Amino acid sequence: MNSIKHNKFSLEKYFKKNKEIIDKALDKYLPEDSIYPESIHKAMRYSIFAGGKRLRAILVIAGCQIFSPEEIKNALPVACAVEMIHTYSLIHDDLPCIDNDDLRRGKPTSHKVFGEATAVLTGDALLTHAFLLMSKRKNIKPEITAQVIEIISKAISTYGMIGGQIVDIETSGIKTDAKTLKYIHNHKTADLIEACVYAGAFLGGADSKQLKYISEYGRNIGLAFQIVDDILDIEGDTKLLGKSAGSDIINKKNTYPSLFGIKKSRQLSNKLINNAILKAKKFGQRGQILELLANFIRDRKF
Repeated sequence: MNSIKHNKFSLEKYFKKNKEIIDKALDKYLPEDSIYPESIHKAMRYSIFAGGKRLRAILVIAGCQIFSPEEIKNALPVACAVEMIHTYSLIHDDLPCIDNDDLRRGKPTSHKVFGEATAVLTGDALLTHAFLLMSKRKNIKPEITAQVIEIISKAISTYGMIGGQIVDIETSGIKTDAKTLKYIHNHKTADLIEACVYAGAFLGGADSKQLKYISEYGRNIGLAFQIVDDILDIEGDTKLLGKSAGSDIINKKNTYPSLFGIKKSRQLSNKLINNAILKAKKFGQRGQILELLANFIRDRKF
């Protein structure tokens, strides 16, 4: 693997290159919008290609790349699958019955364009298609495929993302404690981020000790990502964010800034990112991309 220099330009170049690869693959893996029933396929493509950083998909690729660059072709379907899963969760989050958001990735949300019923089914379709994509790879041993599906499934189940989301909904408008808040953020956001980099490393052939470090790295950046997201909801710009700033306050969500304040929340996110970087350093030169991605999460404005 080529050395990755510690500078912003290199990370931007890495994002651009991999985003292009991921978008090209997503275009291939998703049904064409001319295929019957056209309405659902058009809605799936609308939300997938509305924009986005592709961070979770890139984490799958980065996790694989540091252990086995030649296995990237096998990680790409998983990277695209988690992008579908992430997009499904955003479509459902935006629904009137949950967050009732009008903007996502700088464009009208799915239910605003296609109607609420189609938006629900679009999320369902993307989630289902993600597992179809992960399950049909013939060039990988069935036991490897099964383990990857288990890793991703657990991260988005009631033991992961769905569990965090339901507690988030149930505690909205009710002042909660630090333990419950950490549960919400770890499960609704950090679990999938951790699973992405872990699944990539697993596909790249990382051993059990390396997977432990990767898991700790993913857990730290995942929680930091959500804390930074909470801060941006207060301080961020709607145009940069691509979604309505201030929605957490409107929806009376429990967030780190609402419980601890901006300053302490930022200190905690910095601590988490620094912990993640320590884990990335375990991989020497190969782990540089993980350091860069961690710093991107710390410093992001969108």
